[in-house]
Amino acid sequence: MIRVVLPAHLRKLARVTGEVQVEVEGLVTLEALLDALEHDHPTLRGTIRDRATRQRRPFVRYFACEEDLSHAAPDTPLPDAVVTGAEPFLVVGAMAGG
Repeated sequence: MIRVVLPAHLRKLARVTGEVQVEVEGLVTLEALLDALEHDHPTLRGTIRDRATRQRRPFVRYFACEEDLSHAAPDTPLPDAVVTGAEPFLVVGAMAGG
């Protein structure tokens, strides 16, 4: 199981508390994880990625093992520590303004 940490507003939308656990079959890529997350929590569709283009929303960032994966290709394999559940995958709302 892959552990996913969502920002508070997305946890509320998905009606979950704490970390979300997602199971991904086969190679665990960024796209496969997000597909599984949206499948398990349909209310998140369109909030993390655009529904039509499936591109990351502008003010959403992805992190794994202290690495920013926000601009990684969708077929990028996730680190082993995330795949094994040792480390969480983080979906973070970017800060803007000043």
